[in-house]
Amino acid sequence: MDKLSIIGLILALGAIIGGQVLEGGHVSSLLQPTAFLIVMGGTLGAVLLQSPFSVFLGGMKMVKWVFIPPSSEVEQTIWRIMEWSHLARREGVLMLERHIDDLDDPFMKHGLQMLIDGIEPMHLRESLEIEVDSWATRMRQQARVWESAGAYSPTIGILGAVLGLIHVMENLSDPTMLGAGIAVAFVATVYGVGFANLILLPIHKKLLSHIGALASRREMAIDGLIGIANGDHPRIIEGRMRGYVQ
Repeated sequence: MDKLSIIGLILALGAIIGGQVLEGGHVSSLLQPTAFLIVMGGTLGAVLLQSPFSVFLGGMKMVKWVFIPPSSEVEQTIWRIMEWSHLARREGVLMLERHIDDLDDPFMKHGLQMLIDGIEPMHLRESLEIEVDSWATRMRQQARVWESAGAYSPTIGILGAVLGLIHVMENLSDPTMLGAGIAVAFVATVYGVGFANLILLPIHKKLLSHIGALASRREMAIDGLIGIANGDHPRIIEGRMRGYVQ
């Protein structure tokens, strides 16, 4: 559990609500269902319009990483590659085949299989790096769903404000309607800007940091596999991999 994300979210929302109370306002003033519907519905519609469904769905699934970070398994990867390195040095690369079925990570399984098949180190690196780049590009595209939402939300908030003011202008003859219309107008702007800068854009940045960490772990694994293919000493391989986490 990422406690910092929880603290940050509570602090951000608490500061806004606390500021409203300290200024003598009421929390209920910020609760406007109409403004919420305009901003959230409009933002969601815009994101759906620009994104393929698979990308949108992937971005939604990734949001759990904000509070439950994915395990990069850096130490486990180093330990495993070191074990393979010692085994390959003692008994040969072909003896690593018995470890393939123990792997759950498709990337690691593919890399180990290519190593066992005797693929030249240069081609092994090239193939695995293409795989990492393709994976990272796909993941970043999914994470951009949240960046797009953060970009659209303030504009939709302004649109909600304009709609609220139109409603006010249509009811100038009825003073009882003015307050509600003005409230929707201003609260819609608060929702749009607030959601974008306090929630949506920070989620995007957090997801990018996790994607970068996972990509770095895969690059570290590539260096380890290449070291085994080149017959490097296990300590040299470990030193290079440790460089990714220092």
